[in-house]
Amino acid sequence: MTLIEQEQAEPAGEVPERRITVTVNGARATAVVEPRLLLSHLLRQGLRLTGTHMGCDTSNCGACTVLVDGTPVKSCTMLAVQADGHEITTVEGLATQSELHPLQEGFREEHGLQCGFCTPGMMMAAKALLDRNPEPTEEDVRWALSGNLCRCTGYQNIVKSVLWAAEKLRA
Repeated sequence: MTLIEQEQAEPAGEVPERRITVTVNGARATAVVEPRLLLSHLLRQGLRLTGTHMGCDTSNCGACTVLVDGTPVKSCTMLAVQADGHEITTVEGLATQSELHPLQEGFREEHGLQCGFCTPGMMMAAKALLDRNPEPTEEDVRWALSGNLCRCTGYQNIVKSVLWAAEKLRA
């Protein structure tokens, strides 16, 4: 297609929307999105899953961490179109209808949260760690959470929470 034909096909300033299909927390979802839409915005505004928090929009804080095919991803730096065909797990996907996930229990039991803003991202990064390493050391936990910032707790109780969850998952 020549430049002139392309300009006629897509008027200046208009961005063609794309149809994507993702599996979020086990449920398949289809959406029509602009190519520049962030995954975090699709989750929060398009799918109304507000557990994914927006803290910085620059990938510094990790509050928006979700799992994409089991890998922790800061959803404020991933485009929704990049998630097309992939499986996404958000903090809402941890618990079942009748019980909390051990990570959620651990954060409650070990006082791993204060304001709670960073907690969803911490839990998702921790879940990825526990999925690949069921017996993490304190150092393993600290390393896995190093991309997530907490402005309240000082991290000690967050680490204890993850270790508590690891022990419960092993039992």
